[in-house]
Amino acid sequence: MEFNEYQKKANSLAIYLDSLKNKYDLPDEIWKLLGITYAGLGLGEVGEIQNRIKKIIRDSGGELTDEVRKILIKELGDVLWYVAAMCKELDVTMNYVAKENLDKLISRKKRGTIYGSGDNR
Repeated sequence: MEFNEYQKKANSLAIYLDSLKNKYDLPDEIWKLLGITYAGLGLGEVGEIQNRIKKIIRDSGGELTDEVRKILIKELGDVLWYVAAMCKELDVTMNYVAKENLDKLISRKKRGTIYGSGDNR
């Protein structure tokens, strides 16, 4: 499945502002801000993945069980859904974001700046 196909299907399941829209009449720019806020907060799902990884170290002696692997995959799906929602709110496709990210990383590798920190390397 292509990212854009996933994004279209995932966005068709987005109901996160529906209950508010049924209750309030707000300007479009406020709805946009609320959508970006909701999708951005949803990216906190990454914390679920981090917590599972932490428990692999603390509770399982570093062993990744099949059960935990399945849980991590499901959590990655949740993160992906919120990435799709954020892309929708920013009026950009997931394919575009993926391409831009790869272009940035390839450029850093070519310039020998893939290591280190900072956004503008």
